[in-house]
Amino acid sequence: MRIFDPHIHMTSRTTDDYEAMYAAGVRAIVEPAFWLGQPRTNVGSFLDYFDALLGWERFRAAQFGIRHHATIGLNPKEANDARCREVLDEIPRYLLKDGVVAVGELGYDSMTPEEDEVFARQLRMARDVELPVLVHTPHRDKLAGTRRTLDVVRESGLPSEHVLVDHLNETNVALVRDAGAWAGFSIYPDTKMDEDRMVAILKEHGTERMIVNSAADWGRSDPLKTLKTGRAMLAAGFSDDDVDLVLWRNPVEFYGQSGNLVLDPVPGFVEGDLPTPGVEFEGSSVLRGARA
Repeated sequence: MRIFDPHIHMTSRTTDDYEAMYAAGVRAIVEPAFWLGQPRTNVGSFLDYFDALLGWERFRAAQFGIRHHATIGLNPKEANDARCREVLDEIPRYLLKDGVVAVGELGYDSMTPEEDEVFARQLRMARDVELPVLVHTPHRDKLAGTRRTLDVVRESGLPSEHVLVDHLNETNVALVRDAGAWAGFSIYPDTKMDEDRMVAILKEHGTERMIVNSAADWGRSDPLKTLKTGRAMLAAGFSDDDVDLVLWRNPVEFYGQSGNLVLDPVPGFVEGDLPTPGVEFEGSSVLRGARA
């Protein structure tokens, strides 16, 4: 089983997770820029974080044979903080860097006018540089948030096939499918979705433009939920090809629209080997040039 986890926050995870993910079949990931759990107080903290995503984290993933990509954006939770919005002036230059495959996470948290403004502005950025977007649906009042999200996307003129609407569940998947966007599902131990619910949704709505992720972060989460969903699909009668479509080909097709995916094996990495101190893996040059 080959796996592309299209939404996982590895900055919050350990090297043991990388090792376990590789053993499970994970060969590529996307790490969206997100809220770190406490408020940022200045633009410089964003820039340090973006540089780490595009440098250090790519290098760290490569040590375990995993191709790392990122999305860059001002997340909806921090869109309400005036101290953070200045980063919108800096984001366009990051969207041109190697390894950036989308603008995100964007969208809504509390459905405020500030979030409206920041969301619309970043959709324009994505349209200008021809990148897809990763959209975060709110944890509260998810159905209304999804409707508003799709309205703003339509107003932006961004093609629906360039939009992945994430953190969906049974209440809003049909809205996103009908709009022609990609449907994303985060599989969590306690919240969001679980494997059995995901299988039921796939049975009802099919596998086309359906994307499954672990969204693993600093909370209680599981970076192997993609694997567990694939196993649940097989147990429910889905074919190996169905699983490959959902866990590999769909995210590759969506993020491949960026032109920035790198999916060939990591040079210098030998399966089963742990990283050796002093040995340069591909990605170290990216680490040195992260601030370029």
